[in-house]
Amino acid sequence: MQPVIYQPFKEAKRIKVFIPYAMINVREAIKKMDSSFWHPHQKLWSVINTTQNFEQLKSICGECCKIEKDVRFTPVPSVLLTENALDALYELEKALVLKQYSQSSIQVYKKMFSVFLGKFMHRNLKEVTKEDIEGFVYELIKKSKISESYQNQLINAIKAYYEHALKLPREYYEIQRPKKAVSIPNVLSKIEVLNIIQSPQNIKHKAILHTIYGSGLRISELLNLRIADVHSKDGYLFIKDSKGKKDRKTILPEQLLVLLRDYYKAYKPSYWLFEGQTGCKYSTASIRSIFRKAVNDTNSNPWATVHTLRHSFATHCIENNINVRHLQNMLGHSSPKTTEIYTKTIEINNKTITSPLDTLLKSNILHT
Repeated sequence: MQPVIYQPFKEAKRIKVFIPYAMINVREAIKKMDSSFWHPHQKLWSVINTTQNFEQLKSICGECCKIEKDVRFTPVPSVLLTENALDALYELEKALVLKQYSQSSIQVYKKMFSVFLGKFMHRNLKEVTKEDIEGFVYELIKKSKISESYQNQLINAIKAYYEHALKLPREYYEIQRPKKAVSIPNVLSKIEVLNIIQSPQNIKHKAILHTIYGSGLRISELLNLRIADVHSKDGYLFIKDSKGKKDRKTILPEQLLVLLRDYYKAYKPSYWLFEGQTGCKYSTASIRSIFRKAVNDTNSNPWATVHTLRHSFATHCIENNINVRHLQNMLGHSSPKTTEIYTKTIEINNKTITSPLDTLLKSNILHT
């Protein structure tokens, strides 16, 4: 076998490379490169996508190296829907609105159901069988290489139509699901978090990143914060209508309160805590842009997203011995099992935990 470097797409963040197990020296050299990362599920290494890194990989892998085009999912072709299909799409939307799904969820369901309609719109949808649907999903997996996430979203949309719009029995759409991967959230170190949230020079941008991390918020929760939700005397933020239509309280750190007061004096928002230029809510795209710039400017983990700040908040709370029940309430989790995942993301090394091996050997030394 030979090493393979996958030629990245222009917009790709990483260069992926396959190293045969026997090529130990090559693998060790790649491990020493800045930003190298091992992807256990793909069995590939990767580094940040730069011309310099690509040339260095070719040098390390040698003349026997093979260069191939990277593989990405094939887009599922879109088709023009018939009037009957549009009627079915409307029935799904109406059912979801009546069940008070969020607007963003409704858009995802409609997009996924449109893919289904593209295949079955010329048939009576009530006559489409479970076997038909499974065959359709299988075809997409083989031909378009859809991801597990895409497959789950598609099945959820189909189930929603038959269950909520047509009100057919639940047994009708018990469709085979992909096995859910067991993974743990990506987390930043405390130093990385500090560098990222302190990076912006603009006080609004700095206040946004501090608030997301300092209170463990989702992007949508930050965007929906009103000035009235900042309870400075009692030391908490009130989060209204968060995920699952739930209200909750989360911590308002003292240092964050100081920063928010300085930000308020500078910008004087009228209703929303973080307003756009026209006085409406700040945009999701703007927050992601602020975060991405901070990550790039500080040379932090390129795989991090805005949501990584929330994961990092939860992990650092556990490292600080915060009660898991309190953390569950602050994060707005319905089940403690969701919160307990962060017990797997805490930093584990010989500076935070003492191995029984060290205890045994040190004890042996003292007794000899």
